[in-house]
Amino acid sequence: MKDMFAVFFMLLVASPYCLCIRMIADANPNFNVMDYGAKGDGQTDDSQAFLKVWKNVCNATGTPTLLIPQGKTFLLQPISFMGACNPTSITVELQGDLVAPNSMDAWKWPDSNTNKGYWIRFSDINGLVVNGGGQIDGQGAPWWKYPNNPRPVALSFHNCRGLQLINLTNINSPGGHMSVNGCNGSLFSNLHIIAPGDSPNTDGIDISSSSNVIIQHSEMRTGDDCIAINGGSSFINVTDVACGPGHGISIGSLGKNGAYETVEEIHVKNCSFNGSSNGARIKTWVGGSGYARKITFENINFTATANPVIMDQHYDPRYADTTNSAVKVSDVTYYQLYGTSAVENAIQLDCDNSSGCTNIVLNDINIASSDPGKKTFASCNNAHGISSSCTPAIPCLLN
Repeated sequence: MKDMFAVFFMLLVASPYCLCIRMIADANPNFNVMDYGAKGDGQTDDSQAFLKVWKNVCNATGTPTLLIPQGKTFLLQPISFMGACNPTSITVELQGDLVAPNSMDAWKWPDSNTNKGYWIRFSDINGLVVNGGGQIDGQGAPWWKYPNNPRPVALSFHNCRGLQLINLTNINSPGGHMSVNGCNGSLFSNLHIIAPGDSPNTDGIDISSSSNVIIQHSEMRTGDDCIAINGGSSFINVTDVACGPGHGISIGSLGKNGAYETVEEIHVKNCSFNGSSNGARIKTWVGGSGYARKITFENINFTATANPVIMDQHYDPRYADTTNSAVKVSDVTYYQLYGTSAVENAIQLDCDNSSGCTNIVLNDINIASSDPGKKTFASCNNAHGISSSCTPAIPCLLN
């Protein structure tokens, strides 16, 4: 009888059905940071535990998940999660909270030439998905007292194709909250990026050298640009983003120190600005070169927004332009923009004196003053294009 049972058991284990079960289980392994020595008490440095678990995740087969469990707070020093990794897709399930050291001095953090510009960095990872509803707290308040000092970005993504960030909260970064560089085919959805309006240079999302990026269904309340789209970026779609306080959704700045930079195919739609110091913004430095083109701001709502529409090709007039060059701005459309302006000059088209801005289109615009006793107006410098159904009227554009 024992021999018959042993044979039956061996046949069962070796059966295709059981082999399939084992293959499915191995194809989706889970790695919990608590199993690698993390404490999650918000006081103990859990950086080494995270690095240990990442090594296993990066070398895993199948499509692994790194679990950061709910109800725990993990203190991390500046840390890098590096690829390339074996899996074609990796999920980081951030259900708990991450917190930075409460230090105003970057040099107190571990000394490494690779990590002084950021707190948490993901680099060279394809198919990375970060979600789960957790919170990332940069504890930036001590840093904001020294706005001229270098300050790290809270969350940095470099060269990550197929990146997705979903349902996360990122608060109080020392510097910018999120940097996205060299990431193609990315999705950012249901994000909450929050810092006081007077916290210096705490941008929401800075994008550079990236393409095919979608940002949607998010709120950003910061001390600088809610979103900044910088050089080398193309095919960026921003939809249903609420900005304010903050410095608006900006193309640029571009062309600093005479640099050649390009941005094109940008579509900002169904967004709102509440109390922000800018709204739909394009900013280029005097003396730069390159182009910003094929840009659309559509169905935008302003509430007491300073500078609702601003195209500024003299972003820093202190820069001496000895080349008579400029980043060329063209093919820019503003369509269905409504609401109120906190300043009388609601539409500012300030373009370079040598090349100007071309094919600028404003259609169906109605921006009143947030002060019932005042009116709004538009100002122009070397801008060329057409306008229709615009309040205030735009005298420099063909009607």
